[in-house]
Amino acid sequence: MIRALFLVVMLFGLTAAREPVLVPDVSQREVDIVYSFTGAELLLFGAILYPDGQAPTGDADIAVVLRGPTTSMILREKRKLFGLIWANADSTRFQSVPGYYAIATSRPLEKLIDERTSAIYELGLGNIQLSPSEAESPERQRRFENGLIALRQKTELFADRPGSVEITKGVLYRARLYIPARVPTGRYVAETFLIRNGKIIAAATRDVEIRKLGFERFVARAAETAPFTYGLAAVGLSLAFGFAASAIFKRF
Repeated sequence: MIRALFLVVMLFGLTAAREPVLVPDVSQREVDIVYSFTGAELLLFGAILYPDGQAPTGDADIAVVLRGPTTSMILREKRKLFGLIWANADSTRFQSVPGYYAIATSRPLEKLIDERTSAIYELGLGNIQLSPSEAESPERQRRFENGLIALRQKTELFADRPGSVEITKGVLYRARLYIPARVPTGRYVAETFLIRNGKIIAAATRDVEIRKLGFERFVARAAETAPFTYGLAAVGLSLAFGFAASAIFKRF
């Protein structure tokens, strides 16, 4: 019995060893946001290690995803009433909206894997699991999802970059993703997928921390831990600046 179990473990180990392994990394494990922060470019790179040390014949593709912390969000739809004013007409809540999501691939995603696999691994903007809080019709849900994705793309918090992953000799890869100034802080996950013949044959992750430093960190913590005091302080500062400006203009 023990011998048979040992043989099974050895067979599994040899089978697993024949699969390629991804060794990913990022140019910055920590991104600091200070008063002068206007955005950053993150380099995701790495190598594909093959069991025999040589890349097999045929194309291998890479997809990299950088995903930020999730949060709930209410999305409101506005319509023009009587041809004069805009008003909230409908709304929905999503439970798990990534604060940031960017994907880069060596080729267009639809040429790499099928829709089912893309949905399982949440590859592509249309496959993000946003988790609506209420049961909705597919048409209504898709309308709000498309609206959310379009809004996030305008602010560069969602990005899709097909064909931007460079692969050298089937072994080394690299991709650049832009992080905008309005990016939320928190723990990010950089995922790398190795794709061959329409299947994901290897995957690996690396963590990235985006944090605020200095005065920005103090203000953010104050807003979270003492929102009432923070609000009073903000109103007080506004009044003080207003009186100061008024006094200066009276002198001139």
